[in-house]
Amino acid sequence: MTAPDTIWQTAYRHPTPWTTEFAPLSIVDLFDTAAAKAGDAPLIDFLGRHYSYAETSDAANRVAAGLSALGYGPGDRIGLFLPNVPHYVAAYYGILKLGATVVNFSPLYTVDELAHQVADSGTKLLFTVSARAVLPTALKVLERSGLERLIVGSVAGALPPTKSLLYRLFKRKETAALPNDPRITAFSSLIANDGKHNPASIDPERHIALIQYTGGTTGVPKGAMLSHQNLSANARQVMGIDPHAGAEDRIIGVLPLFHVFANTCVLNRTVLNGGSIVMLPRFDAGQVLAALHRTKATSLPGVPTMYQALLDHPDAAKTDFASLRVCISGGAPLSAELKAKFEAVTGATVVEGYGLSESSGVVSANPYEAEGKAGTIGQPLPATHVRLVDKGDPTRPAPEDEPGEVVIRGPQIMRGYWGRPDADNEVFVPDENGQGWLRTGDVGTIDADGFIRIVDRLKDMIAVSGFKVFPSQIEAILHHHPAVKEAMVIGLPDAYRGEQPRAYVTLNDDMTASGQELCDWLNPQLGRHERVDQVVVRASMPKTMIGKLSRKDLVAEVLGQG
Repeated sequence: MTAPDTIWQTAYRHPTPWTTEFAPLSIVDLFDTAAAKAGDAPLIDFLGRHYSYAETSDAANRVAAGLSALGYGPGDRIGLFLPNVPHYVAAYYGILKLGATVVNFSPLYTVDELAHQVADSGTKLLFTVSARAVLPTALKVLERSGLERLIVGSVAGALPPTKSLLYRLFKRKETAALPNDPRITAFSSLIANDGKHNPASIDPERHIALIQYTGGTTGVPKGAMLSHQNLSANARQVMGIDPHAGAEDRIIGVLPLFHVFANTCVLNRTVLNGGSIVMLPRFDAGQVLAALHRTKATSLPGVPTMYQALLDHPDAAKTDFASLRVCISGGAPLSAELKAKFEAVTGATVVEGYGLSESSGVVSANPYEAEGKAGTIGQPLPATHVRLVDKGDPTRPAPEDEPGEVVIRGPQIMRGYWGRPDADNEVFVPDENGQGWLRTGDVGTIDADGFIRIVDRLKDMIAVSGFKVFPSQIEAILHHHPAVKEAMVIGLPDAYRGEQPRAYVTLNDDMTASGQELCDWLNPQLGRHERVDQVVVRASMPKTMIGKLSRKDLVAEVLGQG
């Protein structure tokens, strides 16, 4: 392997030295220390209702006590199937106080996707809310999986009194009725206790805090096991590259908290700094602009799609951006044009970074204030090692002056995949000293100043608004249609979403089906971010010399036509 670690040491542009070490620290200790210090300071601003650190700490203790009374304890996997609501924060830290493991589930999941991951992780209990967008899915999974119980919160109950009343009066269609089922407990009932519980004994480096599902390098969903130390180290690493650490800190929390990017950069980092999260349940450009104006927020982490939508909104011209210092962009490549335009309109600095679920969220970033390099993912975070290995043989260094697969090592790197030692053997590669490096599946270069540029992908993942979409999963569904003979799904550039999935098929002899018919049949079976914009029926597909379908040639052909 190449060992370019010394490159950025001589030209390191982050304010915390790259050689910094991060002592073992549990997320529980991180949270409790911050809550004791911040006290009555606001941790959450949920559409105008404030929850202090003290209140949130009390709620987390009550969650832990309530779960303990129900018979749950250390090592149990407890799921969060939640949008961005205050319940998420109390449940997240409460589960960890119990010594249990949080399992994050996307509210965008279909019943089949959620049921599969619940079964795979052995999740016993699931937190959700009474919103029609998620509760019916959770109820169906309760019936067809090993789930023992649902804890259901009320969105209206978390709102300011006036907004709560309006929600109950005018948004009843968005609320699903709770069935009379002993397996279903209201969140308010769960926390109706004094919060006293036996604190769990946590080994930060050994105990798993979070199972975060990811497609990894193969496209098959796997649970990345992130220890308390993985998560706390990454929060401290992200804080370490922020020159404004300790200053006034109000962060727009519109990135979904179930995503590892937000878990580190919005939740744990902000708690570590004693800051406030201006929480929004979902992305709506008008609401984000209004929240920025109302709260004088200082930072806005997001994906490129969000920044483009904010610029396109008519209220952007009358929004006061003066308080906004920095926007951290991740999840998808950020174009130089969008970065320049957003910075010109807002006066904020847009910093592009890079990470993955297996790295607790963040691996590298451009500097906030020192000179960065457009089109790169910046320099590694403190204590993070990055190397390039041969694209065909990860045990060998990348050839001199050629791109190689990016591999990483650091305190934020996962302990492995849940129940998948076979996958661990594929994704970790040992170096000459026997230390394991995580293969990212991305091909990159490292320049003389230690700035990393991603130039290609080894995997076929499609990045849609920061979400990972795997063509093989969509293709597998297409093959269930009797008319479909061959299927390939590719990601095409999209100015708004980053990439847009599109399906191409050939039909079996003597079968007929239009592209629209197939699209109408396919999309209801997919998550919202997975849905294709078209199904294109073709007479033939490009193939390799040995007869395999060639995704690379199809992409080249389609883009060449565009």
